[in-house]
Amino acid sequence: MLRRTCKEVAALLVAREDRELSAVDRLALRLHLAACKACPDFERQILTMRNAFARWRNYQEGD
Repeated sequence: MLRRTCKEVAALLVAREDRELSAVDRLALRLHLAACKACPDFERQILTMRNAFARWRNYQEGD
């Protein structure tokens, strides 16, 4: 089944940070994100946090 709830999609978005999703989960995620108004905002927030943490990890004093 490809239909996912917002709660399920949020879990997939978080899980995607740690592991590769299955093809079915990737397709379900893409379909949900295309139809939902709220979940793409949550996805952007996760990406913003990932980028901020990456910059923080790579920060060297004096930069």
